[in-house]
Amino acid sequence: MNPAHWIDTAASPPQPLPDSIEAALDYLVGATGHPVYMHWTLSRLKRGCPSLADAKREHPTVFALLLEHDAAVEYWDRGRLRIVAADDAPPPETILERVLHQHRRRFHEVADADTLLPANDAAAPAATGVWLMTLEPPHTGAPNVTCAASTTGGWLARAGRFVNPSMVTNTLGVTDDAQAVILFLRDRAGRSPHTRRAYLADLRRLITWCERERLGPLSDLTRHDLLAYRRALELQPGHGPVIGEETPPGTRQRARHGHPVTPRERSAAVPSRALAVVSSLFRYWLKTGYLTANPAADLSGGGAARAAWTPTRIMPASVVALCDAVVADLVPTGLTPPVWTRRYAIWSLYRYAGVRLAELVWSDSTGLPRLDVDADGNWTLHVHGKGNKLRAIPLPSVCVPPLRAYRLARGLTPEPGAFERLPVIHSEKRDALGASGLYDEVKAVFRAAEALVAAGDGVTLALLRAASTHWLRHGYAHTLVVDHAVPLPVAQQLLGHASVQTTAAYAKSDLAQARAFVEGSFPAS
Repeated sequence: MNPAHWIDTAASPPQPLPDSIEAALDYLVGATGHPVYMHWTLSRLKRGCPSLADAKREHPTVFALLLEHDAAVEYWDRGRLRIVAADDAPPPETILERVLHQHRRRFHEVADADTLLPANDAAAPAATGVWLMTLEPPHTGAPNVTCAASTTGGWLARAGRFVNPSMVTNTLGVTDDAQAVILFLRDRAGRSPHTRRAYLADLRRLITWCERERLGPLSDLTRHDLLAYRRALELQPGHGPVIGEETPPGTRQRARHGHPVTPRERSAAVPSRALAVVSSLFRYWLKTGYLTANPAADLSGGGAARAAWTPTRIMPASVVALCDAVVADLVPTGLTPPVWTRRYAIWSLYRYAGVRLAELVWSDSTGLPRLDVDADGNWTLHVHGKGNKLRAIPLPSVCVPPLRAYRLARGLTPEPGAFERLPVIHSEKRDALGASGLYDEVKAVFRAAEALVAAGDGVTLALLRAASTHWLRHGYAHTLVVDHAVPLPVAQQLLGHASVQTTAAYAKSDLAQARAFVEGSFPAS
């Protein structure tokens, strides 16, 4: 293989790997944060340690192998380090190719890398944006933005009256809507393929309406045009995506397993969300200098929608207790201890950290999510949340034992090191478990809990079959806001809500706390 045909998309601008196997392996060590392929000899071991006693203590497996063999190889394989005698080790190019495929969301193979890199610094922002989106492998399920734009012919590849022609203040450095849309999707929805699909669906809806009304391009729309679009959405609120297309991951999973999907889920792209995406696009364009005005200002009624929203998908404590009993039980027949401890760890993080599904998906570019432990033994989960917000979530002590057990089963230290840069949850086929795998592990806990349901309790069975990872997030928020009256700003920070109104909505889900406050304020004489 030629390493130079592999491009690191996390670099800015994207760059090819070194052309030699050894240099490419060294590059991957810095990019991934863990050893990839290291050839050990006794002399190399002595160079890295002050004495043989230190070498034996720091590298016991390598030291034992070198007593019987001339050389040993330490290499990365499926989320863990393996150390074998040099004669039994796979060749370095095999490990290099395997690691590149494991990180295929970051590294992409192309036939001719030179033709895909920006020719000059002035073109770098636009070229990088187009390159990042067009090189997404088709099997990952992520949308090809350039193909989406090309399906409208040359409709997007134009500029309207509000485009800023000055490259001094136009920080995007592009001059047509097609490139500006690609950069918007990369910056605002580049982390989650589900968010990209949803954003693309809403932008296609706007473009279809513009074509029908003979308006456009997007940068030429006036406030009058966008108000007319809002009225059109309000008159036809049921134009939602079809299952399996742009629906949320939980909805697709329930449909795949034969569970019912509600009309509300089937019509996920409601007018308020569609308008929110359009408003976000024009705000981004104005902020980056691509536009000279924002015709979509105050177009979205997001605040009113948040104020009226009340969470309903909250599992009763008795149902959650059934699931807790499942994961705390012995390893079931048919599962290996590493797989079972991983499932327990995944359940514990969603149960006690209140994270969104995508927030436990590993990102090479940010090195998140990440666990750390302070001097007092307190564990914290760091995630890259919605809206590109970084969030530190303190983990309760009940969450720590499953994480320690999983790390030990994975061959890691019980507690993460200060500079550890590894996926929190690994996959057997590649370094990190993706959103679909995480979702399936939680659903497996729900399915196993069905065996503990009392005969004739159809309500609990229906709840377990409909539940998803987001139900655990709702339960986490309900516990904070309702059960323990955590101050709303603190709960908002832990949940990563953009508005405190969203956090406050959980207080409306249960009148018991409000009733207690009222009774305490006006005691009987």
